[in-house]
Amino acid sequence: MADQAEPFPGPPRRLSLQPMLLALVGFALVGAAWFAPDGMLTLGLAAVAVGVLSASLALSVRLHLIGRAMVRDFRAAIRLIEHDPAPCFCTDESGAIVHANAAASSRFGPRKGQPMARALSGLLPNASAVVFRLETTLAQRQVARETLVTRRGNLRLTTHRLGTGALWRLDDGVETAQRSGDGIGLPMMVISGHDTVLSMNGAMRDILGRRAKTLQEVFPDAALMPGRQTRMAGAAGFIDVIPIIVEAGDGRREVYAVPGLAEPPAASVAARAFEALPVALLHIGADGRVLASNKQAQSLLGLHANEVVPVAGLVEGLGRPVGDWLQDTLHQRISNRPEVVRVRRLEEDRYLQITLGRVSDGGKASLLAVLHDATELKTMELQFVQSQKMQAIGELAGGVAHDFNNLLTAISGHCDLLLLRHDQGDPEYADLVQINQNANRAAALVGQLLAFSRKQTLEPELIDLRDTMGDLTHLLNRLVGEKIRLTLSHDPNLMPIRTDRRQFDQVLMNLVVNARDAMPDGGDIRVETRVVRLKETLHRDSAQVPPGQYVTILVRDEGHGIPPDKLGRIFEPFFTTKRVGEGTGLGLSMAYGIVKQTGGYIFVDSMVGKGTTFTIYCPAHDFGEKDIAPNPTEIAAPHERNDVTPGQGVVLLVEDEAPVRAFASRALRLRGYTVLEAQNAEEALETLRDSGLAVDLFVTDVVMPGMDGPSWVRLALRDRPDVKVVFVSGYAEDAFAEGSIAIPNSVFLPKPFSLLDLTETVRRQLH
Repeated sequence: MADQAEPFPGPPRRLSLQPMLLALVGFALVGAAWFAPDGMLTLGLAAVAVGVLSASLALSVRLHLIGRAMVRDFRAAIRLIEHDPAPCFCTDESGAIVHANAAASSRFGPRKGQPMARALSGLLPNASAVVFRLETTLAQRQVARETLVTRRGNLRLTTHRLGTGALWRLDDGVETAQRSGDGIGLPMMVISGHDTVLSMNGAMRDILGRRAKTLQEVFPDAALMPGRQTRMAGAAGFIDVIPIIVEAGDGRREVYAVPGLAEPPAASVAARAFEALPVALLHIGADGRVLASNKQAQSLLGLHANEVVPVAGLVEGLGRPVGDWLQDTLHQRISNRPEVVRVRRLEEDRYLQITLGRVSDGGKASLLAVLHDATELKTMELQFVQSQKMQAIGELAGGVAHDFNNLLTAISGHCDLLLLRHDQGDPEYADLVQINQNANRAAALVGQLLAFSRKQTLEPELIDLRDTMGDLTHLLNRLVGEKIRLTLSHDPNLMPIRTDRRQFDQVLMNLVVNARDAMPDGGDIRVETRVVRLKETLHRDSAQVPPGQYVTILVRDEGHGIPPDKLGRIFEPFFTTKRVGEGTGLGLSMAYGIVKQTGGYIFVDSMVGKGTTFTIYCPAHDFGEKDIAPNPTEIAAPHERNDVTPGQGVVLLVEDEAPVRAFASRALRLRGYTVLEAQNAEEALETLRDSGLAVDLFVTDVVMPGMDGPSWVRLALRDRPDVKVVFVSGYAEDAFAEGSIAIPNSVFLPKPFSLLDLTETVRRQLH
């Protein structure tokens, strides 16, 4: 009896939550409009709230219609498979079975609510791996299928995408075009990961005279060693063979039995089998020279047929002389384990995994080498090593940046205090401004270090590229060196763009450094900005740039260019055209991610030998907007802010760095606040034990020896729930966001901060 179908789950849960979130935002805006003190503000908030609630309603209707369409499709699929003689299942978004037809229920029993892998576990020993592969393929295609070998014969498992779920169908007794190993006369069998014989070709059945069930029945002497001569139990007695083992996926292995080299290779059966094997093989003499090679080995190594050369001239990268490795294996001084080497004769990087086996021919020992292409494996290993390096660098950078931010806070803060006592006519004023400017530049460099240690949240703002790129030129000129000439060209009518200034500087630095590396002998790098208006959609590569006004940034070089076969992969993480040790393959992928996150587009044009041009499209904004970012090198001296009113209130300042605590305390006292100081959380809690002490605001560092900032603040707020909080830290805000979720009336002030940043933040919190 078929399982009773449950309602189809409809659109993905992450989409279903969107209308609810929009509705919550809309009601929050309604509440804000109700309590807004200003009539214009009330009207604006109300208009935004109506728009958000309308969007929530429209999205809800759309998702409802999508869900109904999916339910119709699901019911149609049930009607289609109900009388199908093949077992069929329907699964939901999470992979759980929600329906099984009559054939599936009869064969597998009730399976509703179980994952597909569990339902197939009695049929396939590696059901989880098979289901995972098909689900992964289904994420990219509409249909995925795989033919599997079981004890009951061949089985084809097919899955179709059905809304957010899937339809599965099992076909038994599928005949393949040719069984594995039937096309060669060499004895061959397929075994499972538990050494169970799954299938064998005709040549193997003729030699054994029966169908073996386990590997132990065929090779009874000892554990099977590839490439090492052993005995096989044939119908007429034991036969000396050399086993060759090939991984076939899913834990299966193909075992080929090569007859022992008892005759000269040119005339023996082994010579014919040597060439027929679908495995790369080398026969290596005692002197380390290649005596014979089949076509697969010749293709991997760049060898010619019948070419006799030393193996040391074909491969490298073993870490010791190749000849010593061969001799140690020949005389059985080392264990027979595979080694990964690099092919020397090919221009592209190719890595091989070589397994050596010692064979005896008329009393003379030689080696049989089995070769596997390990380029992909080696590439993944290099990527893993590189990611480990980047993680270590990130952790180191995070720790260094935290300490450095404390130093910069003390430097810039005490510089602000000095500026309070000097006006522009003083001789020392210009020196103090220089100190402050360089402290801000150092803070930007620390921000880049933190970008490597954790994912930073973008803080978009309107910026004028003429100002930001002018400030960045000093650093870029140092990066490109003396052989490279860097020139900037700006559109006189350039419009601002909205982006995170620090992150966008990182994009330009990566592009300029790549251009520099492409010109080892020197050349010109041009950075140009233009305003472009697209009247119609621009179709470029796989992207579509909608019509509108854009600011384009072009970075041109005269380097060696990028080959066409690699041009489509340059934005992939870990992919690089540079040699090992010269690049991480993360620069362009980081640039691509930042540009896309800010709503822009990035394209590349390149010709080999003539140079490369990267083009960035960023939406242009109007100069009339008021939030254009100030130039960070333009320092507003604290004494020039006459609009700041004196502060009133008691502030408890908790900071373990004495210079930072001294600066912050003096800055707040100058603004009229009463400041209580504590060098750690324990001292702060001890101060608050005085119930008669009134405190209006906590200003605390986040990371301190002993108890951290959020922890002691939670304890203090139990007795003083109305006190507001300002958290300061040299780490990114998201480094402690999870721990500060439950703390009300708290804001975050990143280090390094200026005197004005600190006092303004405190004033906003209190007043």
